[in-house]
Amino acid sequence: MKLKKSSFWSKIPNWVWLLISLGVAIGLWLVASSLWPVVFANPAQIWAAFTARVMDGTLAGHVWASVSRVLIGFGIAFVVAIPVAFLMAWYDPFRHVVEPWIQFIRNIPPLAYVFLIIAALGVGQVAKITVIFIAAFLVMVITIYQGVKGVDTTLIKAARVLGAKQTDIFFKITIPASTPFILVAARLGLSTSLTTLMASEIVGGDKGIGMMIQRASGYYQMDVVLMGIILLGIIGIIFEKIVKFLERRFTGWQETIQQ
Repeated sequence: MKLKKSSFWSKIPNWVWLLISLGVAIGLWLVASSLWPVVFANPAQIWAAFTARVMDGTLAGHVWASVSRVLIGFGIAFVVAIPVAFLMAWYDPFRHVVEPWIQFIRNIPPLAYVFLIIAALGVGQVAKITVIFIAAFLVMVITIYQGVKGVDTTLIKAARVLGAKQTDIFFKITIPASTPFILVAARLGLSTSLTTLMASEIVGGDKGIGMMIQRASGYYQMDVVLMGIILLGIIGIIFEKIVKFLERRFTGWQETIQQ
């Protein structure tokens, strides 16, 4: 059998592609900053804004406030979503009652109900975490539920024929088979948490990247606005890399050979 000859592009290492992509992004950034200097601050201006806020200590407070809200809201949502998803998959009465509410609320943008939560809980930490929790929970519970429902029924039937108990089926078949979907749900939940963070922070408070961006936009400090946007992107990439590492660690047995 004749092997397919690899192309020139496939021989280029991934780190080279990363540098090329970064160079293109910086080039487009410089072009945009020269054409629309009022809107797009150049890299030097953003670096100056970054170093100034690092030196005076304000940036660390904003970053920690946002990251802590994301992690707490996501963490609570993750812990709650797993049992709810399994109950929905295993018990039809529970699913028939809960699923319509989940499907209804998850189609509502968080910005639509954030003001209701702020009115009920105030502008403090609890309200912001609650908004993040709701958004992340709705995304993760559906993803995990679909994974549990997709478990191969042949494996379950075979286990029952061999005398496996319900607990054995749950812990030795259902959970391992659902682990990839749980990790995908975690990735989607973290992404949703970061997206919802902006909606929760721009309505009030004194610290947070969203609050920093809102205040800077009010004074038309576009260097600070772009710096905040870039920071959110960097934080999101770090979270995604962590989840991908966990996926390789816990679902390595599912890897396939690329031909």
